[in-house]
Amino acid sequence: MYRAVDSNGNTLDFLLTDKRDTAAAERFLCKVLKAFHTTEPRIINVDKNAAYPKAIDALKAKKELLLKVELRQNKSLNQRIEQDHRFIKWLVKPGMGFKSFDTARRTIKSYEIMHMLKKGQIETVNKGAVKERIKFISEIFGVIA
Repeated sequence: MYRAVDSNGNTLDFLLTDKRDTAAAERFLCKVLKAFHTTEPRIINVDKNAAYPKAIDALKAKKELLLKVELRQNKSLNQRIEQDHRFIKWLVKPGMGFKSFDTARRTIKSYEIMHMLKKGQIETVNKGAVKERIKFISEIFGVIA
């Protein structure tokens, strides 16, 4: 599971992949950088996975990332992402996993969207506004609340 969180704790994007290799890291970083709500980062904090430096170097070589962007691989600097990710782990563990990768991808995507809604990251719904959340969810899923 890849996730990007900005310095304010807002979820920028997420991606579930079957492998945690350089190609997957590069694909995720590209996805985040091309999103309309993402600004060009100054610093990227990641864990100690060896795929990140290779992916960052590849993006810099393709000029999809500025050369001045600093990569910091440090476990303690990555705590904001881990704390945000904790919410998803709490939901997945009681379910004892998923039957298939596609089921996991769809379910986690829904968890992430609901978490973003709860954090107040949806423009049309204020944080803590329960009635607005219910209306938003019913509009998206076409259900009557």
